[in-house]
Amino acid sequence: MKKINKLSFILFLMIFFSKTTIQAQGLETNKLGSIFPEDIKWSSFPAFPKSAGLSVLIGDPTKAGLYTVRVKVPAGLKLEPHVHPEDRIYTVISGVFYIGIGDKFEDSKLKAYPPGSVLVLPANTPHFHWAKSGDYITQVTAIGPLGISYLDAKDDPRNKKD
Repeated sequence: MKKINKLSFILFLMIFFSKTTIQAQGLETNKLGSIFPEDIKWSSFPAFPKSAGLSVLIGDPTKAGLYTVRVKVPAGLKLEPHVHPEDRIYTVISGVFYIGIGDKFEDSKLKAYPPGSVLVLPANTPHFHWAKSGDYITQVTAIGPLGISYLDAKDDPRNKKD
């Protein structure tokens, strides 16, 4: 099982670095800096459906080290079961963040987190999201590199042809 996880992660990194178009704006962690809401730059992220957005706030999520990103998901969008190799701290910025724990998307497992909520998600915890009641924005803080592996390859937007 561990060999499969390591192989999946290495494959992810190869795809991630070859296709990622994360717009760099991340503040350095060792210098005073700030970003105002109106200055946040959103970009697409190959591991998300095209309608979702990602913004790098602090650090560089493609490298080892602390990073903070925001994820913007439009109403109705579902992110199928997936895992991340890094421990994550989610803070809900706006909207309601619905997340379920498990390797199968089940409405009954979704839990609603309103703005201001904080959630710790340990590495390799299978989970899924749904923008069930409207758009939401979450802020994710972790130690990179950022990774995402869908449990079913057909759910991975990187595997879909336009």
